[in-house]
Amino acid sequence: MILAHGLASFSYASPRAAVEVTVATLTAGEGFDDSRLAYRVVRRPSLLKLIRLVRETDVVQLAGPCLVPLLLARLLRKPVVVEHHGYPPACPNGLLFYEPTKSVCPGHFLARRYGECLRCNAGTVGWFGSLRMLVLTFPRRWLCQRVAANMPITQHVQKRLELSRSQVVYYGVPDAPGEATSKGFAQSDGTPLCFAYVGRLVSLKGLPLILEAAHRLQEEGCRFRLRFIGDGPEQAELRRLSEKLGLTERVEFTGFVTGAAFQAAAQDVAAVLMPSVWEETAGLAAIEQMMRGRLVIASDIGGLGEVVGDCGLRFPAGDAEALAKCMRTVLEDPEMSARFGDVARRRALDLFSESGMVRKYFDLYCRLVPSAPRGELAQHSA
Repeated sequence: MILAHGLASFSYASPRAAVEVTVATLTAGEGFDDSRLAYRVVRRPSLLKLIRLVRETDVVQLAGPCLVPLLLARLLRKPVVVEHHGYPPACPNGLLFYEPTKSVCPGHFLARRYGECLRCNAGTVGWFGSLRMLVLTFPRRWLCQRVAANMPITQHVQKRLELSRSQVVYYGVPDAPGEATSKGFAQSDGTPLCFAYVGRLVSLKGLPLILEAAHRLQEEGCRFRLRFIGDGPEQAELRRLSEKLGLTERVEFTGFVTGAAFQAAAQDVAAVLMPSVWEETAGLAAIEQMMRGRLVIASDIGGLGEVVGDCGLRFPAGDAEALAKCMRTVLEDPEMSARFGDVARRRALDLFSESGMVRKYFDLYCRLVPSAPRGELAQHSA
C-alpha cells in the first residue's frame, strides 16, 4: 500500500514518466472506501479478470512469489518484479524455521534434503499437506529464477534465497515527525522505566524471553515496567508465565491498538524489545520504532540485526541473560535512550524512507520498460 501510494502520488519530472497503478488483492474491502485512494484497487479478481490485468500492464509487481500471477506473467511475456519479504522460494513453509526442534533451518531445501522439509511441516499440516508445500516450492523457485528482478528486503534475505537478478531494497515507511521522540527517560517523579514489545504476540517472536529477562532483573531488585503492545495467540500463555514469575504487577497487555491509542501506549517507552528466535527478514516494527526515534533492543539474528545495526543494542537470540544485561544497561543510564534514539532516527531516515524506496522501484521500472510512453503497474498482493 505504501509503494502504491508513493508511485501514484510521486512528483515526476515529466507527464510521460507518470505511473498508473492498479492493485489487485485477495483482501476483502470490509467497508473500506477504495475511492479515497490515489490508485485503482481490484479486490478478489476472477482468473479472467487477473489475466486481463496482466495482459494490459507494462510491469507486474508482486508482493511475494504468488504462483498464479507468476505463471500468467510468464505466459504473457510480461516483466515481473518480485519483492521478497519471506523465504518461500527457498523453504516450503516460507520461514526457514525447523519446526521439530523449533530452531533456525540451516537450509534443507536448497541443500536438497527434502526428507527434512517433509518432517518439518508434517507436525503442523500433516504429511499430505507437507508434501504439497514441498512440491509447490519447486515451481515457485523456478519461476523466481526467471523473473526480470528479485527484490529482497535485506542483504540477509538476498543471501538466504540465492536468486539471480537480485537487488536489495529496504522497506520504506512514512516519516512520523510528530511522533518522534528524543527526550530522556529519567523519571523525576520516581516512575520506573518502561520497556515494551510492539507487534504480534506469536511464538516466533521469542516473547517468553522478555519475561525471563525481567524475572532476573526483578530478582536483582531493579525497578521497571513491561508493556506488550499488540495481540496474538500467545497472549494467554504470556499472562500465565508473568503470573508464575511474579511479574503481574509490572506487566501490562494493551491488546491491538492504533492511532492515538497506540501513541499513548508508546509515549513513555524507554526502549522497544524484539527478542525474535527466527531469522526475521527485516523487522518492520523495529524500522517503525527507529523512525520514531526510539532505542531498539533486538536479537542479533537475520535481517533484524541488519536493520538495527549499531544504532541499537543487540544480543544473541534466545539468550535471556544477555537481554537482561541490555535492559540493565538502560536502567543504569536512562539517558542512553535519547542518544541511541537520535541515531536510530537518522539511520531510518537514511535507509528506510518512503520516498527512497519508491524512487528505487520507479527507476527499476524505467529500466525494464524504457520505451513505454506511460508506465502502468499492476501490483498484486496476497
